[in-house]
Amino acid sequence: MLRIITQRAEALTELRRICERTHDDQVVHKEATVREVLQAVKRQGDRAVLHYTEEYDQISLKPEDLRVSGSELEAAYHQVPAELIEAIRLACRQVEAFHRQRVPKSWVQFGEDEVVLGKRYTSVDRAGLYVPGGRAAYPSTVIMNAIPARVANVPRIVITTPPGPNKSVNPAVLVAAQEAGVQEIYRVGGAQAIAALAYGTETIPNVNVITGPGNIYVTLAKKLVYGTVGIDSLAGPSEVLIIADGRANPVHVAADMLAQAEHDPMAAAILLTTDSGLAMKVVSEVKQQLINHPRKVLTEKAIAHYGLVVVVESLESAAELSNEFAPEHLELEVEDPWSLLEKIRHAGAIFLGNSTPEAVGDYLAGPNHTLPTSGSARYASALGVETFMKHSSLIQYSPKALRKVSKAIESLATAEGLTSHADSVRLRMQESLDADE
Repeated sequence: MLRIITQRAEALTELRRICERTHDDQVVHKEATVREVLQAVKRQGDRAVLHYTEEYDQISLKPEDLRVSGSELEAAYHQVPAELIEAIRLACRQVEAFHRQRVPKSWVQFGEDEVVLGKRYTSVDRAGLYVPGGRAAYPSTVIMNAIPARVANVPRIVITTPPGPNKSVNPAVLVAAQEAGVQEIYRVGGAQAIAALAYGTETIPNVNVITGPGNIYVTLAKKLVYGTVGIDSLAGPSEVLIIADGRANPVHVAADMLAQAEHDPMAAAILLTTDSGLAMKVVSEVKQQLINHPRKVLTEKAIAHYGLVVVVESLESAAELSNEFAPEHLELEVEDPWSLLEKIRHAGAIFLGNSTPEAVGDYLAGPNHTLPTSGSARYASALGVETFMKHSSLIQYSPKALRKVSKAIESLATAEGLTSHADSVRLRMQESLDADE
């Protein structure tokens, strides 16, 4: 179960091990399998998608089964409790309100000599959203991926998600998709879904950007198709790091750790605390809350392999260790979280105070819950509207402006041995002189 560590060196070693938990020999073997799937789907289209869905998911589909029908979309509303529909709508409103504030704006600036510079932002043409299934249904993932794409004005948004044993897609996922503005949904998961989105098949369109979390096969597939398409990040498995002082409630801390561990056997749940008494209480409380846990076996595996409690000398030391780990989710369950925030450099999302469990951000606070994992928060950020947009530079020079910098351009081009670069400016200058004469 949970181990308590008091030595900084040992803590660093354990944090590094947890951070690198997806870098093992098994991953190399899995990558070879994913390459095979990608190539088959690229060559054979729907036929390969259906083959791997039957092989890996034990679900037999026909090409006409791939797209979720309009009648299924309509029926979903009758299968979902009204309370859940209202919660989905609230989440959509909250997430949309947040992301509308983050839309990049095109701009131009007018300088001397009629020089115009700027940036023009446009959306991608097509976005593919992967919504995981299998162990649970994730309408929240639909919302977090679809809303930013819609706010970015992507013309075509499609969803792929693994079907259940009876070929159906979870009705809550279908309702969330429609409330988020997406009606084009395909019942396919795994690496074959990523391949279909990247390369296109007879039924599933190829897209420009693929977003959304998934298992190791999905993550490896996204890694391998990057370059053919854009991706949000190589997300997963999930992780939380909690910094707590002696005032934190051990019941709440334990619940927050288990909330992360119940995602996946490779999910990580870490506590850094200045209070050894709290550390022992949290360990005890985790055991207690696991007794009747509905996902006990899975959650116990995560806690046993990737759960950790570290007793530190100070909150400053906790912040240093946190920055080394760069967690996906960081909870600051301390008396003055805003002061501690100043010492935090790397985290995907930061939850401040004892009344802000990670679940608030997972579902409806507004900021996105698709976040960088495994230390990538050192250089990456949450999924957002920008994920579905790109910008073009705008440059316009007048003849006078070009004349002023022509010698500098020719000098730089000549130094690089690019004669035609220099000529492209020199010839214009010569024509301009000839015209003046």
